[in-house]
Amino acid sequence: MPMINNTRRQLSELPLAALLSLAIVARAALPTNGTATTNAQLAGTTNTPNAAPTPATNVSRSSNRSWPRAFANLNYAAVDKPECSGNPRREVKAIYVNLYSACSGKLNDLIELAGQTDINAFVIDVKDDRGNLLFRNMAAAKLNAEANRKALMDDARPLLQRLKAKQIYCIARIVTFKDPLFARNHPQKAIINNRTEQPFQGSDGLPWASPYDADFREYDLGIAYAAAVAGFNEIQFDYIRFPDVARNANLNYRSPGSQSKAQAVQSFLLEARRRLRPLNVYVAADVFGLVCTTADDMDIGQYWEAVSNAVDYICPMMYPSHYANRSYGLRVPDQQPYELIDRGIKDALRRNRNLATPARLRPWIQAFTATWLKEYHQYDVAAVKAQIKALSDNGVQSYLIWNPANNYQKQAYR
Repeated sequence: MPMINNTRRQLSELPLAALLSLAIVARAALPTNGTATTNAQLAGTTNTPNAAPTPATNVSRSSNRSWPRAFANLNYAAVDKPECSGNPRREVKAIYVNLYSACSGKLNDLIELAGQTDINAFVIDVKDDRGNLLFRNMAAAKLNAEANRKALMDDARPLLQRLKAKQIYCIARIVTFKDPLFARNHPQKAIINNRTEQPFQGSDGLPWASPYDADFREYDLGIAYAAAVAGFNEIQFDYIRFPDVARNANLNYRSPGSQSKAQAVQSFLLEARRRLRPLNVYVAADVFGLVCTTADDMDIGQYWEAVSNAVDYICPMMYPSHYANRSYGLRVPDQQPYELIDRGIKDALRRNRNLATPARLRPWIQAFTATWLKEYHQYDVAAVKAQIKALSDNGVQSYLIWNPANNYQKQAYR
């Protein structure tokens, strides 16, 4: 069985955490139009659980505003986002399920958890951040044969049928632009470090393939299509970004033209939605928690409005442990889970007001203890509940729970 990397979310944002204090200063520069829209509308919640989002008061506002020059050429036009036939929307309360858990007896424990708590959805690794696959598929057979050979299942349908019989909503997590297995097997498609003329490696020593590469994009889109055909309710694209490196990093991203990073990210998501919508599945995107607060794309291609406009659900990763001390005026954000989530979600709601058809908000929150921090907080039941309450107090009822080892405390979700 392939190695399962359970530290991905604990470490991925740390190089950027120190930027948050500067990001708070930039909040004054965030685009805003002042249109009065309720938090429940922006979060995609109404009194009717499966109802479509209430239309914004001013449906032309995104075209009437002036966008920052660097992001003015992105698509902000209204997008039709109806409910999928035979796949009603839910107020999702989900836990993360890694490859190991999905393929072992651990799954029984997680199903039992769902039966005894408010948890009603699983975010299941279909492609993880090492490039490992849950099940074999035609896209991998054609474009990354090694990944196909190493896949843990021939067919995901029995797994999904079992979960759906328990009324569990199934979300396919696809780690998109970070794929060391693809990069190693296709070095001509890898991001290059111009100083060494060798494939770029992230802080974890893993190479990245280029988000601009047509075959690489087709590979991810093909896996998403296969997951939809298998029966997943929703496709969630994680690592839908460029590497988080210093802005002066001397990297060759193999861009075929003048397309910006933000354009590369948004165009991928728009194409994914175009292909997947006929299969009656929803499309979601994970973004750094900082993205809803910063005034730019953080040089990783994640510009809030561009991503939110392209997908059905946007999932900011608001782990308190990943914010620098003094962020939002909080001395140690990790020790103040309610306050951190409250401030971050308010920024996300405000940014969504700039769009006629924003994505519904469904944040990732923290269910692990960041022991690497000098002043870390034990993320017990109370800490998890505090984050959920902060979301609810702002009209956001859906959430995703991240614990890399898939160890969840039942009392937190009742």
